[in-house]
Amino acid sequence: MLFSEDVFKRRSEHGGSIEVVCGSMFSGKTEELIRRLRRAQIARLQVEIFKPKIDTRYDEMAIVSHNQNSIPSTPVDSSSAILLLGSHVQVVGIDEAQFFDDELPNVCNILANRGVRVIVAGLDMDYKGKPFGPMPAIIAMAESVTKVHAVCVKCGNQALYSYRLVPDESRVLLGEQESYEPRCRVCYLQG
Repeated sequence: MLFSEDVFKRRSEHGGSIEVVCGSMFSGKTEELIRRLRRAQIARLQVEIFKPKIDTRYDEMAIVSHNQNSIPSTPVDSSSAILLLGSHVQVVGIDEAQFFDDELPNVCNILANRGVRVIVAGLDMDYKGKPFGPMPAIIAMAESVTKVHAVCVKCGNQALYSYRLVPDESRVLLGEQESYEPRCRVCYLQG
């Protein structure tokens, strides 16, 4: 696909950027990503959306929020595929960024340097409360970071942790409410 002169002009005038939406599970990260991407589509910008191929929880060809809002996406095996497939658009959306390889921050940076608006959503911490995958590096280089919070299911305070309910020690465990619940710091530490 070739760009028209108008597209090149709009991209060079506005420049690229990296936006991050992060937080715990059930905090509304994907919902916010979908909202931003729909607004870009309403503005008639060229949008491409990606998610990791391993995330098949709701739909293989769409990102889907816990509220069942969805938007079509392209599942990819690696972040280099995003660079290849997202190089000719104005906005790139990436969901579940924590599941991508360590090359994702570089891919986001290359796209932003080319004038692409990159919107990334993902968990900032794993179930042990440790920084998760490529998210810390992306957060560090982003122009904008929005940390969203869930509600702690134990006390009702702001939740920033994803507490794992099942006895599985693997870092990546795809699951929903049967496997995780959002908790505040105090309730997370109480176990």
